Order: sequence, then structure tokens, then C-alpha cells
Amino acid sequence: MTIGMTPYLQFSGTARSALEFYHSIFGGELGMMTYAEGMGTEDENKDLLMHGSLFVDRGLHLMASDAPAGVPAVLGTVSLSNSTPDDAEHKTLEQWWEKLSEGAEISEQLAQSPWGDTFGMLTDKFGVPWMVNAAR
Repeated sequence: MTIGMTPYLQFSGTARSALEFYHSIFGGELGMMTYAEGMGTEDENKDLLMHGSLFVDRGLHLMASDAPAGVPAVLGTVSLSNSTPDDAEHKTLEQWWEKLSEGAEISEQLAQSPWGDTFGMLTDKFGVPWMVNAAR
């Protein structure tokens, strides 16, 4: 049995901008629905993202939403990793890293790690922590 896991990111009013940014990096199919569209709400939440989904051809699926007003958003770390030392996949992860780095706080530069892979950590301009690992 294969189990697919999808990171679900929650923001405080920036989910649309974040997903559009990730779409510009990863490509894929982007879908979004506001609270007004999904629930018919006309309050301060109406323009916030109730649900967003980004399907990327390489098996990556990101989902995101905005926490309703008064509810704190909780962000977790997103990890991108390839498990085979395929040069094309390695290059793709490096390109994604470069684009994610725009406006990011880099805590560990993308470089060869002690375990031999290429590894780096950053927190993107939306406050989402990312770990990127490319097998060698």
C-alpha cells in the first residue's frame, strides 16, 4: 500500500500570495477558494483563502488556507527530498531552492552535507521553514 502525504500550510491572510509564489517556482495546477465562495460568508474572512491546492507534476502536492480572523495560524516545516542520485532531479531541487531563497532567511546554505547529500534550510518570505535534501 502506498500512502501519500500532503503538507497543509496555514497562514494569517497571506495564503493566496504564498501559493501564487510557490506556483511560480514549482509550476503545476493551482486552485483556490475563498471563505465567501466556499461558505457564503460576508464577514472579515470573506476574501481569505478557505482552501488552496497546488498539484506539481513531480509528485509534490501543497495545500494551504488562511486561518479565520482571531484564530492563530500554525506553520510547520516543509521538506523536499529526492532519494535517488538522479542529476535531473538534483538540478530541479537546486532550482527550487534558488527561487525559494528570494526574500528568505537562510539558516543553512545549500551545500554538501556530512551524510554526502546536498542539504539546505531556509525560512521563506511567508515564514514557512523549508528543508531541501538532494541525494548524491
